[in-house]
Amino acid sequence: MMYVVANRVPVAPEWAAEFEARFRRRSGQVEHQPGFVSMEVMRPKSPDAPWIVLTRWESEEAFRNWVGSDDFKEAHRNPLPKEAFNGEGRLEQHEVLISAYREAP
Repeated sequence: MMYVVANRVPVAPEWAAEFEARFRRRSGQVEHQPGFVSMEVMRPKSPDAPWIVLTRWESEEAFRNWVGSDDFKEAHRNPLPKEAFNGEGRLEQHEVLISAYREAP
């Protein structure tokens, strides 16, 4: 069963460009981690909504192994200052029950 993690990050609007730039030049290369399936970084359409970083993993164990890895530590060192955020972030973890996709023509 696929494991999905949604990290909701309330970025202050004046820090949005730097937050985005950090993901563009991220050092960890999460896509090379065992059990990694996909990642999406979603920019909010309204200033009061959080950014969402959505990752999909083959299992919860694969996600936990990445969190304990040197790549994770490298990717999360030197964080943005506290004033870059409009509150606390939230990490949500889910198992995929049902998936539906449009078939290619």
